[in-house]
Amino acid sequence: MEIIVPLVAVVFIVFGLVKKVGVFDAFLSGAKEGLHTAYMIAPTLVGLITAVTMLRASGAIDMLTQLITPVAERLGFPAEIVPVAVLRPISGGGSTALLVGILEKFGPDSFAGRIVSVMAGSTETTFYAIAVYYGSVGIKKTRHTLLAGLCADFTAVVFSVLTVRLFFT
Repeated sequence: MEIIVPLVAVVFIVFGLVKKVGVFDAFLSGAKEGLHTAYMIAPTLVGLITAVTMLRASGAIDMLTQLITPVAERLGFPAEIVPVAVLRPISGGGSTALLVGILEKFGPDSFAGRIVSVMAGSTETTFYAIAVYYGSVGIKKTRHTLLAGLCADFTAVVFSVLTVRLFFT
């Protein structure tokens, strides 16, 4: 398996040489474009990271979690998954830390463990994705993207619970 990455690189180089493409020039052009993209999205990412840090430090995410938990429990959602569901669209790292905590506390084969595992695979870090993709091409107005992304995340959370309930209980 360790040979795959170097092998793919060699295949690209050989393919470029066969097609008479300046392989090194194409590489430099791609690297330059990558650096330009990183330069374009850096301010957006700094703003996003600052906002996420402020939300977590202020306790706003905890307050939102406390607001949602009683409703979620009434609908049959385990209270343990609510913090992950709230944090996932905002912070991938933060939600992954919560997921690991749930897996350590309840186990991967528990109801909550299975739900957060399915959630991790079916939800998106919506705010980060919008910041990176729109920031890289200079789009300032996202129109309906945020609402559509959050609706998709909500749907993924609901169906994570329903799917685990259907297949594992």
